[in-house]
Amino acid sequence: MGGCAGKVRRDEEVKLDFKGGNVHIITTKEGWDQKIEEANRDGKIVSELTIWLSDQRYEVVANFSATWCGPCRVIAPIYAEMSKTYPQLMFLTIDVDDLMDFSSSWDIRATPTFFFLKNGQQVDKLVGANKPELEKKVHALANGTSTKAQKQN
Repeated sequence: MGGCAGKVRRDEEVKLDFKGGNVHIITTKEGWDQKIEEANRDGKIVSELTIWLSDQRYEVVANFSATWCGPCRVIAPIYAEMSKTYPQLMFLTIDVDDLMDFSSSWDIRATPTFFFLKNGQQVDKLVGANKPELEKKVHALANGTSTKAQKQN
């Protein structure tokens, strides 16, 4: 698993602060599955790349982070605020240490890493705690545009 640049893991970890937001913390594979099932039931979104639903539109922002990562802690309140600003999206946070195998399947090399999914397909990715880029990519996902497509125009 990748690391957080310049940071060393400490025994006295501080939890990431998502107070006031609508961020779903995923700490187990079962928790991930439960949120996916809930999202399907509510008709809101789905965030598994392997799930295919042809008739539905759904978007998710998945944040792979670690409690010991300084940049992850800095971006956490911003991520939480975005979850309130864009309630039509589902915001998930996955602790790479709690779900090592799952995180590895997403090829996480550094934290934080954000995946932007639409209709089960990755439409964008951001590595690092870059607030302006994160805001731009979340806004694009919420408005049905891809920052990749915008760059091509």
